[in-house]
Amino acid sequence: MTRSATEHELELVVAHVDDVASSVRLVELVSPTGADLPEWSPGAHIDLHLTDDLVRQYSLCGDPRRRDHWRIAVLREPEGRGGSAYVHDKLTPGDRVAVRGPRNNFELVPAPEYVFVGGGIGITPLLPMIDAAEAAGSRWTLDYGGRNLASMAFGRDLAERYGDRVRLHPQDEKGLIDLRAILAAASPGAVVYCCGPGPLLDAIDGLCREQGVELRIERFVPVSNDRDEEDTGFEVELADSGMTLRVPADQSVLSVLEAAGIDILSSCREGTCGTCETEVVAGEVDHRDSLLTEAERAANDVMFVCVSRASCPKLVLQL
Repeated sequence: MTRSATEHELELVVAHVDDVASSVRLVELVSPTGADLPEWSPGAHIDLHLTDDLVRQYSLCGDPRRRDHWRIAVLREPEGRGGSAYVHDKLTPGDRVAVRGPRNNFELVPAPEYVFVGGGIGITPLLPMIDAAEAAGSRWTLDYGGRNLASMAFGRDLAERYGDRVRLHPQDEKGLIDLRAILAAASPGAVVYCCGPGPLLDAIDGLCREQGVELRIERFVPVSNDRDEEDTGFEVELADSGMTLRVPADQSVLSVLEAAGIDILSSCREGTCGTCETEVVAGEVDHRDSLLTEAERAANDVMFVCVSRASCPKLVLQL
């Protein structure tokens, strides 16, 4: 399956910035000509090219029906790699920024009921999902956790708009979210959507597997791929040209493709953004990304060439 929407490369203008919670900055982007921006769907994100070597992905958290602007919310990460600090300290109204996307690896699938679980800044992709679920007349609940109320962007607004369907869990007052109780209250056929820090995602993933509940998650950082066995080399055949390339044990498929002059988009280089999704024609993939569900991995029809490798002597890719 192909998960990514058509890519757009744009230069947008920062129209507005606002601090919407402790260490969370809302940024509104518009076209410099006033033109409509590309369509997007709940769960989509964009790449912000902050400098030549500083590219970061942020979820769109506004209203997809509003084509005149895009909104993102960025948490300042003191231990981060510089992207959030740049947004907080340097982006001001009037600045121009290169943007690529939108891209969606976290689509909202039709369901009679949704269980939304957000942790910290992980609330951002869930905001348009909640609006879409409400508009569709689907049943839904949101459990939203954070360090304290001051850190929980959009929390009070959500509670005021939707009442008891929104349950806020400031850790300093209520402790951690009781995930087992949330899942126990879900109806058969409900789909769980969760975004937030790694420990939250790992915990809900284990519980959903245990209980047979459909789960869709989005990660900000890659899952751990600790392996006992060492990587080995393999071949990659490009179906369009017939070219065959050797991928050594210490190089990624992406780096080998780039060295051969193959034009392929990439961004995060750690299996979280989805930019380098590539169709697999033949061969078995050793999936190491943080995007595909178990069913999608089993289908073996796409891979993310920045991190995934081969579980066979040769892969054939649609390139």
